[in-house]
Amino acid sequence: MAKYVNPVSGQGQHELPVAPALSLEFGNASQVVRAESGQAFPVNVRVRSQLTTAANATLHLAVPAGWSVNPPSRPIHLEHEGDIAELQFAVSPKANGEKHYDLAAIADYEGKQLKEGFHVVTRPDLDTFYYYRPAKLDVSAVRVNVPSGLRVGYIMGAGDEIAATLKQLGIDVEMIPPSALATTDLSRFHTVVTRIRAYDVSTEVRAQNPKLLDFVSRGGTLLVQYNSNVNAFNSGHYTPYSASDTTQRVSVEEAPVEILEPENPILKTPNNIDARDFEGWVQERGLYFMGDWDQHFHPLLSSHDPGEQPLKGGLLVTQYGKGTYIYTGYAFFRQLPAGVPGAIRLFVNLLSAGSGAGR
Repeated sequence: MAKYVNPVSGQGQHELPVAPALSLEFGNASQVVRAESGQAFPVNVRVRSQLTTAANATLHLAVPAGWSVNPPSRPIHLEHEGDIAELQFAVSPKANGEKHYDLAAIADYEGKQLKEGFHVVTRPDLDTFYYYRPAKLDVSAVRVNVPSGLRVGYIMGAGDEIAATLKQLGIDVEMIPPSALATTDLSRFHTVVTRIRAYDVSTEVRAQNPKLLDFVSRGGTLLVQYNSNVNAFNSGHYTPYSASDTTQRVSVEEAPVEILEPENPILKTPNNIDARDFEGWVQERGLYFMGDWDQHFHPLLSSHDPGEQPLKGGLLVTQYGKGTYIYTGYAFFRQLPAGVPGAIRLFVNLLSAGSGAGR
């Protein structure tokens, strides 16, 4: 423990922090790769110095057997305490089926191998804590068919990491700030996606909803993810036909999912979706399902928590003009960053829905 004197509260003591000489962390929390593609992907590692003197070290990655890294290692030179180096590698995977693989970052410094990073967790009314974790990257190998030429506009909302996962799969994704929505030409996209809670947090998204529906009517596909302010969403009448958002959810991630329209093209192309695609989901199935809807909508899935009634409002689809409107409350924002293969395949199918005539 280290003693200190506070001019207000007097003498006290706190735990003496002990940090590694060099702190390591990957630029991404996770990475998704297409199984058996073998295509190299970039890996970024951030190295921070805790030393009061200059540091020289060498950084390399530990990868599964059969994988390769270019270059094999990179030198590190940091002059001062707090200095940060950003280092990039290209990793060529050799995945053996759909599963998770670990990559580790290792810094060789003065005969020691440093393998962890840390973050400081604090607030004024509490003590300061140091959260240490190994410098590892979770790589998920998935089998997924991605149509060529798919262009996606992703409207920013409360925040999720779905777009990053889509880019890792090679999908052309353009982030659209809500402030730019009014001036963005949507016709160049096949599909436009609203981030989770986009209608909750953005006045611009609410104001530009007629533009989004016009995009659909001209042949585009609009994929709307859940919003938690159900009263505001319902009173705004943002859906092309009437539908009522609710707080209904399926909190058990292993809850069975019934496919209501197994021959619907959205569940067949470009990936064939079946019961196995709902295995291995994390944390929950979904939230803020629709409670009732106009007959123009078609529910594609049904699920429920143990002892409760089936909920069919988690994935609704309708044709509107020449295009396709999709509402989903299923928790893709949790599944895609976690590399859940079935959820990734289903989300790619949703992006691929419709004729794409709005492009």
